[in-house]
Amino acid sequence: MPKQRISKSDKLWVAARANHHCEYCRCLKSYVPGPFGIDHILPESKGGGSDLENLAYACDGCNGHKYQKTEAIDPLTSLSARLFHPRTDKWKEHFRWSSDFLKIEGITPEGRATIAALQLNRVELINYRTALKTINKHPPKETL
Repeated sequence: MPKQRISKSDKLWVAARANHHCEYCRCLKSYVPGPFGIDHILPESKGGGSDLENLAYACDGCNGHKYQKTEAIDPLTSLSARLFHPRTDKWKEHFRWSSDFLKIEGITPEGRATIAALQLNRVELINYRTALKTINKHPPKETL
């Protein structure tokens, strides 16, 4: 089955729905020099379509690390867990910020597996969060 092209209007709608934040690491597009893209939450290679409910706004780093993954190992239990699903899961039910707001902590197997698989605390994101804290643009209010 050929890949379905995502229209420009759908891309804009997905970005607006996400309030222009990566739906995984929560970084804000207006402060990231790299590209953002549209992630297929359930990859097309695994039967996912390009309907709006299967699309997530993602920074290049998260999108690249996720690739075709839908599950990963929870580092706490060493068991496989599905990845965070931005359409059906609530961010605050799977993640919280560390006390200094620089790292994302997983509070469920899904959260921990997603942090590990997408490397949500990679050094670039820690630096990004540190810089945005100095201008009161981090953490995103909807994650508190």
